[in-house]
Amino acid sequence: MAEAVVVGGGIAGLASAIGLARKGWDVTVLERAAAVRELGAGFALSRNGLAAVSALGINPESVRAIGHPTWASGTWDLHGREILRLPGTGPAREATALVGLHRARLHERLLDAAQEAGATVVPGVVVDHVDPGDPQGRRAVVHAGEQAWEADLVVGADGVRSVVRGAVQPGRVAGYSGYSSWRAIVPGDVGEGELRQSWGPHAEFGHLGTAAGETYWYGYVRTAAGARFRDEHAAASRRFASWAGVVRELIATTPNDAVMRHDVYALPVTGEPYEVGRAVLVGDAAHAMLPTMGQGVATALEDAATLSLLVPDGTARAGLGDALARYDDVRRPRCEAMSRMSTASGAIGAHLGPGRRQRIRNALMGAVPASLTSRGATSVISWSPPA
Repeated sequence: MAEAVVVGGGIAGLASAIGLARKGWDVTVLERAAAVRELGAGFALSRNGLAAVSALGINPESVRAIGHPTWASGTWDLHGREILRLPGTGPAREATALVGLHRARLHERLLDAAQEAGATVVPGVVVDHVDPGDPQGRRAVVHAGEQAWEADLVVGADGVRSVVRGAVQPGRVAGYSGYSSWRAIVPGDVGEGELRQSWGPHAEFGHLGTAAGETYWYGYVRTAAGARFRDEHAAASRRFASWAGVVRELIATTPNDAVMRHDVYALPVTGEPYEVGRAVLVGDAAHAMLPTMGQGVATALEDAATLSLLVPDGTARAGLGDALARYDDVRRPRCEAMSRMSTASGAIGAHLGPGRRQRIRNALMGAVPASLTSRGATSVISWSPPA
């Protein structure tokens, strides 16, 4: 049986492990943390993410069941004035349909599925370098201190600061975006739990239902590199003190210890392949992009599903090199395009500066037919697994 080592036990890594194990591979997942768990808050999963879940052999209804079915309702300014409203009913609703999810619940669902499929998950392993091997010859080797794992395939699912990427794309490192994001999950409902986004100068605030009686919010703001706040809750309250009432109320009702903050790093688009030898990159290790389109989890799931469908069965070792090249051909153009789209979305949205620019942007956005916006979203979410 062919052996795969997946470096990283997050959503991208567990999804990859599920697909490979179900394809007959002997899969070991190496996670650097002492406990295999998800530390994030919430997110919105769009149709392409659910299609990827299905392609991995997981019933998408089991994912819907742990989340909150909803839609993207549009964009408002910081004072609560409507900029662009998206349809909540009718055929156009399909393009804006989402499932609000707590990251920890999806992670737990994937962890259970990976172990049920036969994958072995090993916590507390800090990988320091990888020899990618040769698909026509020597096996890959994953090194972690004095420990080493040989493998027919190494999947780099170790995030934005990926060690595996150092072997696949030497010298390609993520840079600080200039933005940081507060996040929290709080009890209570806001509206129907729809995703509602508000834009202000160098900032965005959004909220979304992740379950009945539960709301996720985020505050994405321009922040100096390395900034530290003694009290993250108080800092978020100050930053959004002049915003609409629903924003202030959500922050005010959040317990202090529920507020977390993550600096946002992104990878430059360089056109370098996502694979070399027997090693391949998935998720943020391959294409960490700005969160302005909310496609981080969905693209990671797409990566995992695509890789699993293209690699040979675990009993057939031949053809791996061609399969990884095909994976790169399929995934890299789409992810590079989405990275550029995320940058462009940020430029007209959360990254836009104050003053006249805000007024002009709001007026132009308000003149865009909602149907046109929905068609643009359809181009992103209309993903199908490779044949």
